[in-house]
Amino acid sequence: MNTKNLAALPLILLFTLLPASLPAGEDEWPAVSEDGLHLVPNSRMTAVYVQPGADLAPYYRVMLAEPQVAFRKNWERDLRSQSASKLSTSSRVNTTKIKENLAREFKSVFTDKLTAGGYEVVTEAGEDVLLILPAIVNLDITAPETSGSGRTNSYVRSAGEMTLYLELYDSVTGDIIAKAVDRQVDRESNQMYTWANSATNKAAADRILNGWADILIAALNDAKVPSPAPATIED
Repeated sequence: MNTKNLAALPLILLFTLLPASLPAGEDEWPAVSEDGLHLVPNSRMTAVYVQPGADLAPYYRVMLAEPQVAFRKNWERDLRSQSASKLSTSSRVNTTKIKENLAREFKSVFTDKLTAGGYEVVTEAGEDVLLILPAIVNLDITAPETSGSGRTNSYVRSAGEMTLYLELYDSVTGDIIAKAVDRQVDRESNQMYTWANSATNKAAADRILNGWADILIAALNDAKVPSPAPATIED
């Protein structure tokens, strides 16, 4: 298996098995995915599927592919149609820049968190290297900063939402180990309207990204904890 080719898979191929809309509850996800992975009950993400018999314990290094980013379908059209957004035809949302910035922030946050957690982030495959293919889909920013004469001030309760899709592979064999999907909506605890700009949008994204990174590290750490020995019955 060519790891470089695997890590460079286009976005559309990553989402072959991702539902068009996420089921509302855990009981609505199939117990077994089309590629033979089994649903993990009570996971910390919306849905987690693992290969039967797969084990994350051998992996101490991580190879993180370039994150793919995709907006929610018709996001910009809907933004312009909402009178509250006051997005005029002279305003312009640089979607390419937003996607590039989010991908860069994803890689920065995950690299920093993994490194702090004791996992070296590398660029080459190896026996103890876990390959991670990440993507963010259905990106929905409530009030993106715009350029042009139509730029206005915005106050929002939520910066927006995004869905993470991860696939984990053995970097040498290319065998899939697990995949996960998780939708997160930014919510300020006080539920009050807050100023929306590039800095606050970035802070909201960082809150979500850090949470996802923590879940990944916890899964890697949990896999390395020895299972307790079975109890013995004494005569």
